[in-house]
Amino acid sequence: MEASIVFPHQLYYPNPAIKSDRKVYLIEDHLYFTQLKFHKKKIWLHRASMKYYESYLNQKEYTTKYIDAHSHTSLNHFFEKILDKRVNVIHYVKTTDFLLEKRLRISARKYSIDLIAYDSPGFLSTPVDLKEMLPDRKYFMASFYKKQRIKHDILINNGEPQGGKWSYDEENRKKLPKDISIPEPYQPQENHYAQEAKEYVKKHFDQNYGSLEGVSYAITHYQAEQSLIDFLDNRMQLFGDYEDAISKNDHFLFHSVLTPALNIGLITPKKAIETLFKKHEEHNYPLNCLEGFVRQIIGWREFMRGIYAFEGVFERTNNHFNHNRRIPQSFWGATTGIEPIDNTINKVLQTGYCHHIERLMILGNFMLLCEFDPDDIYSWFMSLFIDAYDWVMVPNVYGMTQYADGGLITTKPYISSSNYVLKMSNYKKGKWCEIWDGLYWRFLNTHQNEFRKNHRMSFVVKMLEKMDKKTLHQHINIAEEFLNNL
Repeated sequence: MEASIVFPHQLYYPNPAIKSDRKVYLIEDHLYFTQLKFHKKKIWLHRASMKYYESYLNQKEYTTKYIDAHSHTSLNHFFEKILDKRVNVIHYVKTTDFLLEKRLRISARKYSIDLIAYDSPGFLSTPVDLKEMLPDRKYFMASFYKKQRIKHDILINNGEPQGGKWSYDEENRKKLPKDISIPEPYQPQENHYAQEAKEYVKKHFDQNYGSLEGVSYAITHYQAEQSLIDFLDNRMQLFGDYEDAISKNDHFLFHSVLTPALNIGLITPKKAIETLFKKHEEHNYPLNCLEGFVRQIIGWREFMRGIYAFEGVFERTNNHFNHNRRIPQSFWGATTGIEPIDNTINKVLQTGYCHHIERLMILGNFMLLCEFDPDDIYSWFMSLFIDAYDWVMVPNVYGMTQYADGGLITTKPYISSSNYVLKMSNYKKGKWCEIWDGLYWRFLNTHQNEFRKNHRMSFVVKMLEKMDKKTLHQHINIAEEFLNNL
C-alpha cells in the first residue's frame, strides 16, 4: 500500500508526490512547530495554511489525515503509531532540510518502508542543475545568476543581458525621499482557517515570541497570487530604486513580502516569474526594478539553496572569528538602547518580518560587531522570522551575515559604521552612533592583520592606522562598556 506525506512547507499546487489513489498525511512536524519558540505568526501561518491545504485536498477528493503537533511526539512516533500499518511505500517532495530528511530516512528504514522522493516545485533548480552551476567550492553568486538567466532565457537578447548589464544592483540603493507615499501591502480577508489558527496558537503557543495581531499574510494559493499581483500593480515600479532603503517608520516599503508564501509552497518561483512578465507587458517596469526582482528570485534564493545543499554542514560547524558571546535578553525584547536595532526588532516582533537589508546591515552587521555566537544568531533568526527555514538561514547567518565560514560565499564581512545606516535610512544621529562606531573600530582593530590582506578591506585598515590613538581608545572603551552591560 502506498501513501503520501506533506510537511508544513510543501503546500504545492500541483504537488508531484500526491495521487488520487494514495492517502495523504499532513504532518505538523516538530521542526516547524516546537523545535524552537517560534514567532506566533509563524505558527499561525503554518497552521492556517495547512488546514486550508487539507480542505483543498478534500475538495479534490483526496483522502487525508491531519496530524497536529500535539498528537505525535516525533516523526518516529508517526511511523510507529499513526501511519497505516499496510503502507510500505511513501511518496514525498524532497524536504530541503538536512535533519528532516535524515529523520525521515531513519524511520523509513526502521519500519521497512520505501521512500520515493520528488524534486521540489519550490525551486527552479534541481539538485542536478545546482551541481552543474556551482563548481566545487567556487561559489560566486554573479556567475551562478548569469547561468540561471541564460538557462531560463530571462532578460536575454541574443545571448546578452537586456540593457547590456547582468545586474543593476548599483541602481537599487536610493534613500527614501521624505515625502514619498508608500502603498499599503495586500491584506487578505480573514477566513475561518485564519481564525481557527489564531485560537490554536493562543491555546498551545501563548508563551511564544511575537504578536498575533496586526499585519496578516496569505494562507491560500489564491491569496498568495493576489499578494504578488498587488505588489506588481502597486509597488513594483519603485521596488528597484528603493530596494536597499531603510525606514524607521515603515515595515514593508516597496518589497513584495512574497517569501512567507513562497517558502511554504503557496506560490512557486516559476509562477512568480511568469506573473512578473505578464504584468510587465501591462506596466513596462523600469529595468532596474525588473532585474532586481528577478535577481532575488532566480539568483539569491536559488544560490542560497545550492550553498545549503553542498556546504550546509561546513557552514553551520564553522566559527571563523571564534565568537562565543551569548545573545542577551535585550535582543529578544528590543531593549538594547540602540535605536535602529530596537526599532527593527520591534518590527519583527510585530510582523515576523523585516526586509533583507535590515537583516543584513542592521541586525546581522550589529550582531557580528557584538561578537555573538553564530549558533545563537541562527536560533534567533529561526525563532523570530516568519520566512525562516534551515536551507535559507544556514547560509545567510553563517555565511552572509557572520562570515563564520571564513569567506566561502562572500569576499568580505558585511560590516559598517553608523554612517551606512544614516546614509540609507531616516534614522537621526544620536548616542547609538557612538556605540555602533565604537564596536566597528574595535572589531577592525581586533582583526586588522587579517583584513589588511583582503583587498576589499585594506582601505578601512589604512583609515584605522591613521586614526589618532586617543580616538581609537575612546572607540574601544565605548564599545567594551556597551558589551559589558549587555
